[in-house]
Amino acid sequence: MSAAKNARPAVVAWLGYGGLLPFIGTALVCWFEPSHRYFWLEILLSYGAVILSFVGALHWGIAMVHPTAAGLPMNRVYVWSVIPSLLGWLALLLPPVAGATVLIIGFLVQFRRDLRLARMLPLPTWYLPLRLQLTVVASLCLAAVYFLPQSVPLGVVNV
Repeated sequence: MSAAKNARPAVVAWLGYGGLLPFIGTALVCWFEPSHRYFWLEILLSYGAVILSFVGALHWGIAMVHPTAAGLPMNRVYVWSVIPSLLGWLALLLPPVAGATVLIIGFLVQFRRDLRLARMLPLPTWYLPLRLQLTVVASLCLAAVYFLPQSVPLGVVNV
């Protein structure tokens, strides 16, 4: 493929990196507005669950476009594509620290699945580096939950 064909579209960069702003913003607000920390933690975890669902759904779309990649049925890719949504939902049912842990694990496993998919299909060369960058920043923002001052009971579910 030519370099122009494989160049990352500008809109992909804007949307991908722009999608990090809610992670970064809510992680920072959790630190600097302790009186509403639990509210912001719920926002952070909710956004993380939505984005984890989104990256899982990418695999569903890829499987539809390539139903027999590498001569194999894409059944496992379809099955995997719904797992991140289930992990995100589970994360929202847990206390913040446990929920953040589930989301971080989900993002890391999703990236590993992306690597596996890239061995089966000719994905654009920009896809994996972008996914790695987005995964690292999202995971670090979620990991901020581990280091918050304990002015809010982070192990208690707010019902």
